[in-house]
Amino acid sequence: MPVVLGPTACGKTRLAVQLAGRLGAEVIGADSRQVYREMDLGTGKDLAEYVYEGRPVPYHLIDVAEPGTEYNVFLYQQAFDRVYAGLVSRGLRPLLCGGSGLYLQSAIGTRRFAEVPENAALRAELRGQSLSELSRRLSLYGPLHNHTDTESEARCVRAIEIAEYEATHPEAFRRTPPQAYLLGIDVPPEQLRRRIRLRLEERLAQGMVEEVAGLLRKGLQPEQLTYYGLEYRYVTEYLQGHTDLDAMREGLYTAICQFAKRQRTWFRGMERKGWVIEWLSLAEAAALA
Repeated sequence: MPVVLGPTACGKTRLAVQLAGRLGAEVIGADSRQVYREMDLGTGKDLAEYVYEGRPVPYHLIDVAEPGTEYNVFLYQQAFDRVYAGLVSRGLRPLLCGGSGLYLQSAIGTRRFAEVPENAALRAELRGQSLSELSRRLSLYGPLHNHTDTESEARCVRAIEIAEYEATHPEAFRRTPPQAYLLGIDVPPEQLRRRIRLRLEERLAQGMVEEVAGLLRKGLQPEQLTYYGLEYRYVTEYLQGHTDLDAMREGLYTAICQFAKRQRTWFRGMERKGWVIEWLSLAEAAALA
């Protein structure tokens, strides 16, 4: 299965769609925010690009959850496995595309995100321990699967609960992934920052502020929208009067650049773990597309 990955604003969608069109493949999204309906500009879906030589290219795992709900990697992996198996059973070729590192790894990795029951005895044992104490306990089980597990006591307790269950039920976490061929788009940092700036201005002009305002009018609470990532957080703060338009634009631009840097770090980490990524320059990606 071909996999197209890279940081935000690098041109993943265009390359994936053009490759899918040539190969007769269908695109499976691997983006933790594009799963939400009615959240298009802020998540960068670029749905108009899903066309090859005048024909629509089918896509999956985009627009599959309602705004206001919480989608996670456990649900994503289950959905990916269903979609992948369904495409293969019909003789169709899947192509995975996205920039959410954890979602990508859940699709092509050997670890299954299993349903883990609550362990009341373990929770009682951990009750009252500080975050640093819980983090030390969690580190005894090996490298973190998700660095957000140590952001709060509740998350850390749940991570320990899962790690303890995995230690005693290892078979529940084993998974046979599809064979994957990874293509990454590598953009020099300064050039990527220019692309991020251009794309941000385009999306503001296309109505990203109005998109967020519409979600607020539909009843989503500001704290819900801030959960959905940088664009929704910064625009919501602007709509609430906490900042002006220029400050929002510059703050959001800086935050997206920092996010892109974290994405690049994640992909390099994947390589250290053994994944082989063939990195393409923008010119090489354009030639393929």
